Amino acid sequence: MSEVAVVDACQRDGAGGRPTAVLDDAPFTDEKPCRIHTDLGTSHAVFLRATGIERRQPAYTLRFFTAQDELPPCGHGTVAALAVLAEREGGDHDYRAVLRTAHRSFDGWASRNGDGLTASFDPGPVSLRSAGGPELRAVAGGLGLTEDAVAGDACVASNGRPRLLLPIRSRAALAELTPEPTLLRAACDRYGLLGCYAYSPPDRHGRSAARMFASPIGVPEDIANANSTACLAAHAAGFGTHRLAVDMGDHLGSPSTITATSTATARDTGSESAARQRSCARPCDEARALKARLPVRSRSNCSGDSRPVLAASVAGAQG
Repeated sequence: MSEVAVVDACQRDGAGGRPTAVLDDAPFTDEKPCRIHTDLGTSHAVFLRATGIERRQPAYTLRFFTAQDELPPCGHGTVAALAVLAEREGGDHDYRAVLRTAHRSFDGWASRNGDGLTASFDPGPVSLRSAGGPELRAVAGGLGLTEDAVAGDACVASNGRPRLLLPIRSRAALAELTPEPTLLRAACDRYGLLGCYAYSPPDRHGRSAARMFASPIGVPEDIANANSTACLAAHAAGFGTHRLAVDMGDHLGSPSTITATSTATARDTGSESAARQRSCARPCDEARALKARLPVRSRSNCSGDSRPVLAASVAGAQG
């Protein structure tokens, strides 16, 4: 039997957020991990397994599931996991751990913030390429858009799985999107996309809004998507914006805010044929503003293109 914590990750001003189930890994049957979060009313579940000590810090393996699939990375799931681990540790000191997913290991941090908790992590390398032509038309069509409704350069970004970053003219236009799920999923499947992260262009303070549609993994719309926000930070740094605060979840009645900070280093001097850059993600102490509520709200039991090189971090904090 495993105790399950449900964490409201990425809250805004102490409300909303993405409910995420966190529990210790166990020898479940193959289908069980994809059912647990459904039973708890969450879209995602995170499974933790302690693996000892690495780089003088406690180390854990993380696995992420939706109803349809296991995910390589999950940003808000990582935030929720750090929140639970720090809560288990207790005390007023800062918490640090080494986390491992299917493809990489990285550092995570958590610290007390009043009666809440701030958790931050290294979101990993981000690759970027331009998007257009049939790919862009297909996805825009699934959102009920024409290409002239796109506000700037669309791109495909990935720090684990590729997703389309699609700039929309304004927050108002973003709020009016009415996706056709069947068409959107067909377009994403055709071009190997996790989904579409539609966003309003950041203002001069780096404030933006976004909506993430990920029907290929069984999430018609996500309340909060930290990894896509990290991808947007990598893209935006190429245009001189290095800190973003992105509002999500309003359309779903669960307001969330995610902050991502990027630091540009040397620009690649390679040829255009090597334009798909990778951004080196490293810890960035400035990025501490994604939200995850603690204490957890419930517990139960269950069985068993050419861009600069960047350093980016995303963070999570209790409101």
